[in-house]
Amino acid sequence: MTTTMTHLPALKEVRDLFADLLGRDVTLSTGAPLAPGARTPASIGVYVDDSLQISALVVADLPFSAYAGAAIGLLPPGRAGSAIEEGAIDETLAENLYEVLNIAASLFNAPGATHLRLYSVSAAGGPVDPQILARALTLGRREDTVLDVAGYGTGRLSIVML
Repeated sequence: MTTTMTHLPALKEVRDLFADLLGRDVTLSTGAPLAPGARTPASIGVYVDDSLQISALVVADLPFSAYAGAAIGLLPPGRAGSAIEEGAIDETLAENLYEVLNIAASLFNAPGATHLRLYSVSAAGGPVDPQILARALTLGRREDTVLDVAGYGTGRLSIVML
């Protein structure tokens, strides 16, 4: 089968994945494009095809990075709150978020679409490759969302197709 294009997941697919993965109710609505930068730290997952061509990014603001990392690790919400106050997620939350973003690769792997896998993650509050940061600001094929993880809090997530 010839693959043609990378699959941009529907909002329902995104909500269902995070609800199942985090084991919590997740409400999702559309939001403004997330623009990570020095004043708006964000985690960025880089997804590549089989030839290591960057095809998609998942950009999670600091709150969503912390809440998702805490929820999947069954850590208390206060742990996420502390990370948000400090402006960066710690190593444990970063490792947990890596697992969340690794599983999120399944959002792109629809029948007939180019197969993608997680290549790297830059954790919120840490260094980000400037070229990746610039690509995160790409307009066009993208989904910009606001997700509320029950018992934790609300954050923003953008899926950017390149």
